[in-house]
Amino acid sequence: MQLTTVRTFLAVCRLGSLSSAAAELGYTQSAVSRQVAALEQYVGVPLLERRSQGVVPTAAGDAFRHHARAIAAEADRAVRAARDARTTTAPIALGATPSAAAGVVPSALRTVRDEHPAVRWTLVTGLTRELTEAVAAGTLDVAVVTDAPPGLPDDDRVERNPLGTDAMCVIVPEQHPARAARGPLSLADFADATWVEDNEGSEILLRTAAARAGFDPRIDVTAADLTGKAAMVAAGHAVALVPGLLGRALRRDVVAVAIEDAPTRGVYAVTPRGPAPAGTLVRAMIDALRIAVSDADPMVGKAAG
Repeated sequence: MQLTTVRTFLAVCRLGSLSSAAAELGYTQSAVSRQVAALEQYVGVPLLERRSQGVVPTAAGDAFRHHARAIAAEADRAVRAARDARTTTAPIALGATPSAAAGVVPSALRTVRDEHPAVRWTLVTGLTRELTEAVAAGTLDVAVVTDAPPGLPDDDRVERNPLGTDAMCVIVPEQHPARAARGPLSLADFADATWVEDNEGSEILLRTAAARAGFDPRIDVTAADLTGKAAMVAAGHAVALVPGLLGRALRRDVVAVAIEDAPTRGVYAVTPRGPAPAGTLVRAMIDALRIAVSDADPMVGKAAG
């Protein structure tokens, strides 16, 4: 049984006519008839019923058509896979901190793939220190990190490419009074609030900024990660200091509030020092990330999402 014969049979069933199928496929009507006859002989049962108005599948032909479609579709996928394998390279390994992975990496990836549709990417998340080590060790081609406490590791095996500055913001529950505030807010306006934190570096950032604002934050709630942190805020248990990078990636039932004296952190793309096989694509990703970071302003006074 040949694939061309299967495709001819499918065309006849779809068009309901030997002559119409012949015209579409560029065959003579007798050639189409011979292909159908050969297929019926191979299967051992009639697949088409000839009528005055054309042809229709028999019960056997209808059952055969169901599987024939799958055969033709799978053959098309096999051809595409072979062609793609010829033109694509190994995936580019990208790493990012959780806020960058949720907030700016998706749009940057879309930008790069618009220009390089055949390129494949893998993405892993982690903290700055472990991502930097992975880049230095050669397991990542590029990683998006920040200089938030405890800061960027001092590793001469990598290069730091500045992407921009990320201003932190405070997220509050939907009905929090801060949403209706007139004029800019200060971190000191949240001096009496209960705070939730998810890691030591973020807590250091909050305590340092709060000390400058003249208060000691009451951190009575802990969370495992940014997702849990936002969930605690949404449920009304606390407020939280989060990266502005998150932007529209924040859940819908919290409100991002920009504050005048918010702490900031630098955002960087870390790459291996020296030339790299994927250098052109990594440079395109860095350029796209730089644009994404500049566009990632928090949604001031509005429910996120």
